[in-house]
Amino acid sequence: MNKSVCILGIMINNRIKEAGNLQKVLTKHGCSIKTRLGLHEVADDHCSESGLVIIELTGPQANQDKLYNALGEIEGITLQRMDF
Repeated sequence: MNKSVCILGIMINNRIKEAGNLQKVLTKHGCSIKTRLGLHEVADDHCSESGLVIIELTGPQANQDKLYNALGEIEGITLQRMDF
């Protein structure tokens, strides 16, 4: 049985401003998220304003599309989709 895998890459350009909005969308659509990985640069004296979130989607395609569309409405992020 062939099962497709969808990975979303979300680049957040201003974490301070947009992280709350992003978190609300991800929480609302949490049942469509199988795996989530957040990356940003951190040092003792610096925390990056940008960040990258990679998520693996699961569940019905219609639910995945709702999440993708909701993410696309958030200003300040760049969204890329990879389907395998």
